[in-house]
Amino acid sequence: MEMDGVLQAADAKDWVYKGEGAANLILSYTGSSPSMVRVRVSRDFLELVEKNVLSSRPAGRVNASSIDNTADAALLIADHSLFSGNPKGSSCIAVEIKAKCGFLPSSEYISEDNTIKKQVTRYKMHQHLKFYQGEISKTSEYNPLDLFSGSKERICMAIKSLFSTPQNNLRIFVNGSLAFGGMGGGADSVHPADTLKCLEDLSKISGLKLPDFTELLSETIFRSEVLGNLLATQKLDDHDIEGVIHLYYNIISQPCLVCKNLTDVELLRKYTFLHSLPLDKSLKIVRDFLISATAKDCSLMISFRPRENGSTDSEYDSVFLESVKRTYEYKAYFLDLDVKPLDKMEHYFKLDQRIVNFYTRNGGGLAISKGQ
Repeated sequence: MEMDGVLQAADAKDWVYKGEGAANLILSYTGSSPSMVRVRVSRDFLELVEKNVLSSRPAGRVNASSIDNTADAALLIADHSLFSGNPKGSSCIAVEIKAKCGFLPSSEYISEDNTIKKQVTRYKMHQHLKFYQGEISKTSEYNPLDLFSGSKERICMAIKSLFSTPQNNLRIFVNGSLAFGGMGGGADSVHPADTLKCLEDLSKISGLKLPDFTELLSETIFRSEVLGNLLATQKLDDHDIEGVIHLYYNIISQPCLVCKNLTDVELLRKYTFLHSLPLDKSLKIVRDFLISATAKDCSLMISFRPRENGSTDSEYDSVFLESVKRTYEYKAYFLDLDVKPLDKMEHYFKLDQRIVNFYTRNGGGLAISKGQ
């Protein structure tokens, strides 16, 4: 790296593919420079990095987006799949869970035709649409309400379901390297044989069988209450997209395209009230909805390592696993906290209607597995 702190083409070899979301490509730094916190980057660096990581990226992501080669800076963030200063010979296992929405909406602005939303999780309904569209080969048995329930038994049930059909909701890293799950591009990228191999590898490295590992993860989620704060943030959305979409049109000062074709008098009365709200109130409700949308789509990363024998002084929380009589240190962080953009509101509304309409029209859909 030159004196001005801009990453050059020669630095590209120190950056390897880690994963990606809709907006950002995540690289892991493998070099030894102690000085990097935010870094300036050159066009040559970005072009070479894009070339180097191309083979690691999911095809769907490659086709959908590319690196912005005109950017002049990149943000360095902590790799939460690792512990800092991990003792030599100590293994670190990190679990990334995309938990999704942990409650059923009860908004008065949900239309009568869409009351199924108050009874069936968005995740389950979306699964049936994804199956129909060929994005997944099998619908998942995972129920977000179980994971957020606060019941250790139901949390354990949710974890088992995620292992059974991980899709893009479960990834496992061993010493910072992805060992199980997709790279973030596909919803159905884990073959059953890969599941078995991963569990065998986990057992060799950690000494934990699947029931032990499930117990460790469930106990940590239960005791840490980490999902309680996430759920509270998700519940900032108390109007549902069917209510918030009207406030969006208030903000952009455009005629409401939803009200335009409505004939339900009672609904029109409710939505007319929303359109009468002052701008500051509309802004607050829409802002809370977008914050909630981020919370519904973010990931929870929990990293584990066995506590050294005789060690009692640690900056990390710990949990004792009764089945193996061993204490594990853990840390938990939320990832993918990018604020959702305002201009996605119409997309959110259309997707919501498509998911609900498909589920309602098909009587809950069919959870049939396609042949491998």
